[in-house]
Amino acid sequence: MNPERLRRSLHPLGLMVLLFAQIGWVAAQIPDKLPPEPAYLGEIRRSPDGRLKAVDGDAKLAAIAAKPATMVVGPGEKITTITEAARLAQDGEVIEIRPGDYHGQPAIWAKNEIIIRGAGGRPVMLADGKSAEGKAIWIVRGGTVRIENIEFRGARVPDLNGAGIRFEKGDLTILSCAFFDNEMGILTANSPELSLAVIDSEFGDAPRHKGSLHHLLYVGGIDKFVLRGSRFSNGYLGHLVKSRARENHILYNMLVDGAGGRASYELEFPNGGLAYVIGNAIGQSAGTDNPSIVAYGAEGRRWPDNALVIAHNTLINDNHAGKFLNVFSEKIGADAEVWLLNNLMVGNGDLNKPAQGRFDGNRLVARGDLIEFGGVPLRLTNMSPLRGAVRPPGQARGVELMPGAEFHFPVGSRPMRPNSMLAPGAFQ
Repeated sequence: MNPERLRRSLHPLGLMVLLFAQIGWVAAQIPDKLPPEPAYLGEIRRSPDGRLKAVDGDAKLAAIAAKPATMVVGPGEKITTITEAARLAQDGEVIEIRPGDYHGQPAIWAKNEIIIRGAGGRPVMLADGKSAEGKAIWIVRGGTVRIENIEFRGARVPDLNGAGIRFEKGDLTILSCAFFDNEMGILTANSPELSLAVIDSEFGDAPRHKGSLHHLLYVGGIDKFVLRGSRFSNGYLGHLVKSRARENHILYNMLVDGAGGRASYELEFPNGGLAYVIGNAIGQSAGTDNPSIVAYGAEGRRWPDNALVIAHNTLINDNHAGKFLNVFSEKIGADAEVWLLNNLMVGNGDLNKPAQGRFDGNRLVARGDLIEFGGVPLRLTNMSPLRGAVRPPGQARGVELMPGAEFHFPVGSRPMRPNSMLAPGAFQ
């Protein structure tokens, strides 16, 4: 065949090959799903290339977490009690606790870079009337500490604020733990050097002591608090979550009191600070004594920088009336910035437009417009006219406000990528 004719006959084929190669390259750049959710290494943010990454992570602690146990505690082991294990622990140790119920074994953990984890079935720490220093079942007073897969029950002390864990010094990560029937689930000191992260954990069943305020999680004036993928229910007079921290990241949680609960606020920042509340379901019960669900600034400012960002949350009011958000401007100051973006309100209540900040994409719906999970109205139907009704929320101070995950029953979170039909609320 003539070489020129052969070249011309192959020209369309070459174009097709080039076209398919380009299509394949483009497709390769579009992931069909987010990568599996990593172990918690720090606050999750989205980088310029669209990937989720951890910042402020503690790589050293993550490396320790992968190590085998250096101390094993439990029946039949050389060390049988939690109290003894805490006394013998050294810096850098990995303490593994065998399954079972541990009665009246309070502990003070005062070492640095330690991991304390339950092995297999979750071991249960039962206070049985005993406490460390009259404060808690466990006191954490070390450096960098991680506690994983442990349950705490029944903390009681004379001043009525007995905690499952009292956190007093260092950086503490709580992962896949549970706190039930404690006067305080976790209670922290007031120290700006402290940092607390609570991930994929459960809190519930506040004691029914009239006249006493038992918060399921009470964070004092610390530097930073992260709450992610955790579930709270069945409070009583106290709050589900109360935080005085300078910076707060409340991400993809289920803070819903439930039919039997009587919590006051579901989420409170009494001293303001920076608060990023993204992708949560937050709901108060019909029996609450306080009609506000989220409160900000009720006790005046503690920190120089104060801003509240509430984006893509589902706020549920089962009470006959109420406020989805109560900002105490007269106490925190009118200059505190408030952003309310793409939130979904269910039931009766008010969401007042802030005097300073952004207000966009917030929608009020009836309970019947949502699909219920575990008796809680959460997700819009596929045919809802609100799908595609809101715009991407953007960023605030470098924090991505578009949810990159959603709460996953019964506890935890899973990666989620919103599509072009962006809807208000915590669930896409």
